[in-house]
Amino acid sequence: MERTGDIGLLKIVSESGLAAGVRRIEAVAGEAALDYINEREGLLNSAAEALKASPADLASRVHALFEERKKLEKELKETRKKLATGGSQNAAAVDTVAGHNFVARVIGDVPPRDLKPMADEIKAQIKSGIVVLIADNDGKASIVIGVTDDLTPDVNAVDLVRLGSEALGGKGGGGRPDMAQAGGPNASAASAAIEAIKAAIVS
Repeated sequence: MERTGDIGLLKIVSESGLAAGVRRIEAVAGEAALDYINEREGLLNSAAEALKASPADLASRVHALFEERKKLEKELKETRKKLATGGSQNAAAVDTVAGHNFVARVIGDVPPRDLKPMADEIKAQIKSGIVVLIADNDGKASIVIGVTDDLTPDVNAVDLVRLGSEALGGKGGGGRPDMAQAGGPNASAASAAIEAIKAAIVS
C-alpha cells in the first residue's frame, strides 16, 4: 500500500471509551467493508420482510410495535387487576376470620410488582380487614399481605407474610405492618399458606 487512498471504502464498526479523552475506533476496509455492509443490508431486508415493511419504514414500524405492546401490556395489567379485585363487585368474596374481613385469592401469571396495588385496592373496597394475594408464576409463588390501618395494632402483615412464605417453601419476607411481600418456590401450596395465615389470625 503506497497511499491512504488505496484503502478504499472504510466502515467504522464500533467506538468505545478507553480513558478520559481517549476513544477507540474499530473499522473494516476494502472488501471487508463491502462484505460488512452487504451483511448488514441483508439483515435489514430480512427484518423488514418479517415486519412486512420496507427498509425505509422499518424504524417507524418497530416504534409502532413497541407502542402497541405497551398498550397491550397496560390492558393486560388492568384485566389482571379486575380479576384479582373482583372488578366492581365490591367485597364479592369476603370471608370472616376472628371477626375480621378476610380476602384470599390465588392469581395466575401476575408479576410480583403488581400485587401490592391490587391489595391496596381490595383494602379500600373492604374498608377494614386482611388481604392475601398469591401469584402463581410457572410454579413459583409471590405472596402479598395487606392489613388495613385499623387492624395493624393487632395484626402484622410482616408476621403473616413470613408464615405464608414458609408454607410456600420460602423464608423471610418483609415490608410494613400494613403491607408485606415474600415468595416461595412452591405455588401449589397456596391453599396451605392461606390456612396457615388464617390460623395465625385466629390465635
